Amino acid sequence: MELDKAIHTRCSVRWYKQEKISKETINELIAAGIRAPTASGLENWLFVIYGERVNESVWSLVKKGHIIYYEARNIPPEKMELLKRRMDNGMYRAPVYIGVFINRNVRKLRGNEFAEHEFIMAVESAAMAIQNLMLKAVEMGLGTCYIGVACFKEIERELKNMADLGDEYYLVGLISVGYPAEDVEPRKRKKTLNEVCKWV
Repeated sequence: MELDKAIHTRCSVRWYKQEKISKETINELIAAGIRAPTASGLENWLFVIYGERVNESVWSLVKKGHIIYYEARNIPPEKMELLKRRMDNGMYRAPVYIGVFINRNVRKLRGNEFAEHEFIMAVESAAMAIQNLMLKAVEMGLGTCYIGVACFKEIERELKNMADLGDEYYLVGLISVGYPAEDVEPRKRKKTLNEVCKWV
């Protein structure tokens, strides 16, 4: 598949077939991920694969996170009930989830002066790895979704506990992975190139 096609057909998939994803397939996704740029060559990312043994627990956390998010947005009760029904019917329930973490303790510079800057660079590196992984998934016929609500502190804490990770780890993103249960079309962007570009 041409890169351009992968970029323009990638979309967020929220409904998955409950078909097992092989270890080899996951390894291909991670191998693509770690080809991303990594600030200072630190490679301070960690990919946690939440598989069959725990994926139901992860899905429950994803559901919990969405409810927290939409309650904070004060959506009308009927829309909240619709969300809950969709979640109960399997929305975001994937055979595999990949948590992409960074280790805050892996740094080039000592002291606090550059701590925030190095943290941001590490997050950026992991985010680029996630994009690589997601584009590779498109090529392999897989669907993915970046689940932002997983980064809520209480959800992140439980995901770290599942993987036996300490406080030095920070969750950049949780990605659901699986074969799409239905055809999904990429959404058009709301803003034009002219609206998001500034030439100087």
